[in-house]
Amino acid sequence: MKEIILTIKRGLRLPVVADELSPDKLAGKCVQEIQAIKMWEGNRQLALEDIFRVTEKLNGSEETTIRVVGNASKIRKIGFEMSSGSVLVEGDAGMYVGEDMTGGSILVTGNTGSWTGMQMKGGRIEVKGNTGDYVGAGYRGTDQGMKGGTIMIHGNAGNEAGCWMTSGNIRISGNTGLFPGIHMSNGTILAEGDCVGRAGAQMRGGKVIISGRLPGILPSFAFEEIQEKAKFIDEKILGPFYAFSGDMNENGKGKVSVRVSSNPHLKWCEQYLEV
Repeated sequence: MKEIILTIKRGLRLPVVADELSPDKLAGKCVQEIQAIKMWEGNRQLALEDIFRVTEKLNGSEETTIRVVGNASKIRKIGFEMSSGSVLVEGDAGMYVGEDMTGGSILVTGNTGSWTGMQMKGGRIEVKGNTGDYVGAGYRGTDQGMKGGTIMIHGNAGNEAGCWMTSGNIRISGNTGLFPGIHMSNGTILAEGDCVGRAGAQMRGGKVIISGRLPGILPSFAFEEIQEKAKFIDEKILGPFYAFSGDMNENGKGKVSVRVSSNPHLKWCEQYLEV
């Protein structure tokens, strides 16, 4: 198969909707066909060649790969509905990276906008920098978020990571904002840095692990035990962790685990341990 190289030709001031930029949709197309693809920049419909310089080369892989070169922070929906192949963004990417993807892999070497991995069902997204709000969430007004796959954020994430998440895994190596795991019913979120607060609000199932500082536990969660370790996919995260269950407001059976050493203000929990 081939690698399709899309080099941004100019600075972008307006959002570009690029839902055609996935290996599935570009596979089998020649350079001229790719150049002619229509996309919206603001309220103007342009040809892809007005924004990108297109080149290709054989890569020895069995799958199509796409490489985006340049500042793509205004380009939305890269990897939309992709099911196979790979996408490499050399720099920043915009909102909705990997929306509705079911397979394949996306690597962004810079930052991404909000709704990274929105409603994804499979595959893998890796972001070397930071990301915005609603990682692995769904559209506003829906109760369907991430349903599978893995998202790895090496930097920080915004608010409501994993909102309405029903399956899959999200790892945030840095800090995260408010409400990680809000409304989630299954899946796992690991935040290795600090969390602003309100982890697991209205969750019915699933697991949120906070390795850094969490200011407090919502009162609708019950303290259960001290765990020696937590589990993310096949990795054992050494603790110990304070383990809570909830959200009882939703008759939930979710789990929030908070590292003991990072949260001395939660030591009050230990008085409820059985002797």
